Amino acid sequence: MIYLDNSATTHLAPEVRQAMLEVWDNVGNPSSLHSAGLAAKKRLEGARSSLISSAGLRSAEWQVVFCGSGSEANNLALLGTAHDRRHLDSRRILITNSEHASVSNTAEALVSRGFELVNIPTNGGSLDLEAIEREAKKGICVSSFMLVNNETGAIYDIASAAEIIKKTCPTALIHCDAVQGFMRIPLPNSSKIDLISVSAHKIHGPAGVGALFLRRDLIKKRALCPVIFGGGQEEGLRSGTENLAGAVGFAKAAEIMKPRMDENFDHLSDLSNYAIGKIVEAGANVNLPPVRAPHILSITLPRIKSQTMLNLLSAGGVCVSSGSACSSNAKNRHVSSALVAFGLSDSEADCTIRVSLCKDNTREEIDEFASLLSSGIQRLVKIKR
Repeated sequence: MIYLDNSATTHLAPEVRQAMLEVWDNVGNPSSLHSAGLAAKKRLEGARSSLISSAGLRSAEWQVVFCGSGSEANNLALLGTAHDRRHLDSRRILITNSEHASVSNTAEALVSRGFELVNIPTNGGSLDLEAIEREAKKGICVSSFMLVNNETGAIYDIASAAEIIKKTCPTALIHCDAVQGFMRIPLPNSSKIDLISVSAHKIHGPAGVGALFLRRDLIKKRALCPVIFGGGQEEGLRSGTENLAGAVGFAKAAEIMKPRMDENFDHLSDLSNYAIGKIVEAGANVNLPPVRAPHILSITLPRIKSQTMLNLLSAGGVCVSSGSACSSNAKNRHVSSALVAFGLSDSEADCTIRVSLCKDNTREEIDEFASLLSSGIQRLVKIKR
């Protein structure tokens, strides 16, 4: 099998597996006050501190709330901040028109609670900073922008967006969905960003664990409300017994990835550039944003439905995606809003697949994929004629 769907999930690193096994071999709830519970608590806090350090953040300024996924972290960021800020004059929320469903659907849910939603254009893979500046003058409660688009690989200029918003709306909170960018590219270098969502299984960690980085002063100001209630774990922001093995595995995955970021970026840049040439030779078009993360390639096929090509590639032992894995199995699946926001027509978006790479993929795998893609295009286009 040639696995080219790493934006959906990645394989578990051996070192991560071993770290998690060590946790599973030792019973203990971090909330218990006996010796086993205290040992578990120490492991949990060690994972929390390690993850903050790997992210390049300072423990004195940032806290980590462990969640069940990146989607849950996004929900907590938006619902938690918007709910607590209803007393403000502004009830306007800014997101891009190409956000992950865990942000866009959450924002839509807030509309039903009396908030106003504004979608910022991302045509061609660029964040419209002029539109942000115009909208900021009208007031903003919360904004949420993804760092790397999960379908096109576009890198959005979050730092500039944050500077613009805070200049006009100092009290607005700014959230960054960094799930697809974490440990692939550096986090946005801006003191204006308040919350950052990340996920373990995108970086060779375990599925079922995500995290929300938030500035410590937000906790002091009680500027974030929980969306899951119970025993008050995670500073009262996310109740429920913590997934200790998942947290330790997440921290270990980030610890492994951090020192290799530059090396992995160079490898993926070389590999994706090589893949682009092969894909174009095969007769498909690559949708390239002006600034992109090299691990994601959006490929539009010539009048061939994405699901048809996905099935053909899968039968040949190659795994790719027809879009975001989170929504690919949804009932009444519709054309990707991210691809339409990029500038594709509905029909083009319906003929687009995603290839997503990891550090372990090779040119030989790209050659096999491109060969199968080329033969598939020739055969399927001929049939359509």
